[in-house]
Amino acid sequence: CPFTHVGLKRVVEHVAEIDHPVAVIVRAWPLEWVNGVGLDIDGVLAKAKALSEQLGIDDFSGLRADRWPPTTLPALNLAADAYARDAETGLAVSLALRSALFENGLDVSDRDVLAQIAAAHALEISSETEANAGVRADYDDGRARNVSGSPHFWVDEDDFFCPALDIGHDADNHLTARFDPDGLARFLASIQH
Repeated sequence: CPFTHVGLKRVVEHVAEIDHPVAVIVRAWPLEWVNGVGLDIDGVLAKAKALSEQLGIDDFSGLRADRWPPTTLPALNLAADAYARDAETGLAVSLALRSALFENGLDVSDRDVLAQIAAAHALEISSETEANAGVRADYDDGRARNVSGSPHFWVDEDDFFCPALDIGHDADNHLTARFDPDGLARFLASIQH
């Protein structure tokens, strides 16, 4: 999800500045399950373009239609395996997967791409092509929590939908986006309690 890529990066940058350590756990939310089909690359490209122009960011410089993954499950499996090791590795792999896809134009369903990311974090990739137990558990947990979209954050029992961004549509139904410093501040304040 383009919104998650931008929002997660901003949240992680700000969480890193907090005086005490905070674990950021990125749970699997396979949009191909949520929507019943994989994300349409044309829609992703349109959202990425709007976000880039309106936010003045370069977070989608490598996004390529010809390298869009047909499934996210192998990547989500790798991230779940990384979180099974520890939160730090899980977050690093989650961010690396998003950077590979959106910034480097790599197909994160490709075994060679996944093997490179896994090796960089001293992990093995699974031969499993279906969702592993970690991905299934994350998805079930998200459904139980009534996830409303991506990214949706929780701090204890408090939830924040896309706290770093204010996303909407104009009168012509075109995507509008701006950074939301107040929403991000509320989210960060909840972490610091």
